[in-house]
Amino acid sequence: MSMEIKQQLKILQQLKMTPQLQQAIKLLQLSRMELANLIAQEMVENPVLEEIPDYETANLNEKELQEMGGEPRDKVKEPQQQNDGPTELVEATENMAKADEVANWEAYLENSSSPLPTNHFKGLNDDLPGIEATLTRSEDLVDHLMWQLRLSNFTDDEVLIGIQIIGNLDESGYLAGATVEEIAVESECSVEFAEEVLELIQEFDPIGVGARDLRECLLIQADYYYAHNRVLREVIDKHIPNLEKKRYDLIAKDLGIDMDDVIDAAKIVSTMEPKPGRSYNEVEPQYITPDIYIVKIGDEYVSMVNDDGIPKLKVSNYYKDVLNNGEAKNAKKYIQEKLKNADWLIQSIYRRQRTIKKVTDSIIKFQRDFLDKGINHLKPLVLRDVAEDIGMHESTISRVTTNKYVHTPQGIFELKYFFNSSISKVHGEDIASEAVKTKIKKIIDNENPKKPLSDSKIVKLLREEHNIDIARRTVAKYREMLGILSSTKRKRLF
Repeated sequence: MSMEIKQQLKILQQLKMTPQLQQAIKLLQLSRMELANLIAQEMVENPVLEEIPDYETANLNEKELQEMGGEPRDKVKEPQQQNDGPTELVEATENMAKADEVANWEAYLENSSSPLPTNHFKGLNDDLPGIEATLTRSEDLVDHLMWQLRLSNFTDDEVLIGIQIIGNLDESGYLAGATVEEIAVESECSVEFAEEVLELIQEFDPIGVGARDLRECLLIQADYYYAHNRVLREVIDKHIPNLEKKRYDLIAKDLGIDMDDVIDAAKIVSTMEPKPGRSYNEVEPQYITPDIYIVKIGDEYVSMVNDDGIPKLKVSNYYKDVLNNGEAKNAKKYIQEKLKNADWLIQSIYRRQRTIKKVTDSIIKFQRDFLDKGINHLKPLVLRDVAEDIGMHESTISRVTTNKYVHTPQGIFELKYFFNSSISKVHGEDIASEAVKTKIKKIIDNENPKKPLSDSKIVKLLREEHNIDIARRTVAKYREMLGILSSTKRKRLF
């Protein structure tokens, strides 16, 4: 068989994602905070981008706001359909305000800055720390323990081992990073000596820190706070699993004590801290700012995109003039590329805000009853319903509703909250799964804590009182999603 080289012509169609298209898709799924951070990063990397102060945007028209990636402030209706492709640079920036043409920022800052007021007494501020050293932060577990270690009457060897122990604690305060044997080898000391230092560390605040498991953690607290309570120590030492399952009768039988004594011990254990380090590792709360607001005007609900906190961008007139005047022949290609990227970013931000509004307007149509009456009137809704309503793909709807929050008359919700499966009713229309979860939670909240309802009984109540046909395993799944324990673990004896 002979081999030969031939030339052939083929016509192929391929779908390729340009970097600009990838950026537009990325912008669509970012949260408000992530978008603001990305814009800040782009402004650092792209010198042709400038932020317009709010006072300059107050009187701009819709087209000018679009060119800056904003949403009209005085309109709540859907803006006119725009061409989804990138606009010409001149077209995208023709109405933008003049920027200050300052080329040498270092010289500008140097000439414009005034010296800070100084003290007339020589040497008074010489030893003051820098501003970085004066910033405060919350004390973590390691700092708290190291502070106690430095104040203790430990020998040098004990301090070295103590540092090793503290460094191997996890966020809950347990010795999880290394065993005592490994610490002894690392510190070149005996296991017995390392164990003695560990016992000293376990006396530090918070009590229970340095334990190797839950049992030891609770025993340390029992010995410290209830040193003379023998029953409490025996219950913790031998029956942690039965305590978790509230099998008090088994504990009483095994230890040969009264049920009341076991219940008293269980009450004390319930007040103990199973994770001593927890209070020193609290995560800063993340506050939610709505991406869009739904308000009622007359008899209609309208949506308004929240642009506060998202910088309004424009293309620098200075760099356009430099390019047009031919002053930067060597940097012409660089400036052209940056201008193109800036224009695409501005248009992508506008399309992102417009798409969020379109999706929200569609949700308003489907979930009008929820907005009027609350969670019990939430309707089943899937991504396909909204996608077909506004003529977009389901994947686009999914990206838009991820990490986006809406302020409604019923509270603040993630946009994804409005999409949920349906549960059949014995008679009438189907009901949303989120509404069923709310009913399950309400039933459990109102139950007798000494006689909690089983999943089967909840199924029966849903059918009899709410006309909802649901399987027991579905109730169990929803209960777990709500973070509610089973009936055996919810039972209270005191």
